Amino acid sequence: MRVLGLDYGSGTVGVAVSDELCITAQGLEIVRRESEKQLRKTLRRIEEIISEYKVEKIVLGFPKNMNNTVGERGEKTLEFKEMLERRTGLEVVLWDERLTTVAADRAMMEVGVRRENRKKYVDQIAAALILQGYLDFCDNIK
Repeated sequence: MRVLGLDYGSGTVGVAVSDELCITAQGLEIVRRESEKQLRKTLRRIEEIISEYKVEKIVLGFPKNMNNTVGERGEKTLEFKEMLERRTGLEVVLWDERLTTVAADRAMMEVGVRRENRKKYVDQIAAALILQGYLDFCDNIK
């Protein structure tokens, strides 16, 4: 079984996938779109990845505010979750993504990725961190 991890943003979706044993998460790609409201191509690409990797579950980063409330970005994520469930028929699990982008940026800084190059990868790495957090949680409750 494989699990897909998504970091949904206003112009991009970072994508990661687990190994077949659901132990590790690997960043795959960043799906970019011209407009926040243009989701058809984004959803189509996600469906292609689901088919290619035989994904059985999706973990979607849920951007809550630091005070645990749900803001505008969180509301848009809930709408995206519903679209994913309708289009794919898969279970979509929301996973608290607070500070994952900060952690992704910090990890790239530590390995020497230049500031101007970090934006190219930050969403993909954030998706991998979201998915890895979920996989670690599942492993701890087994």
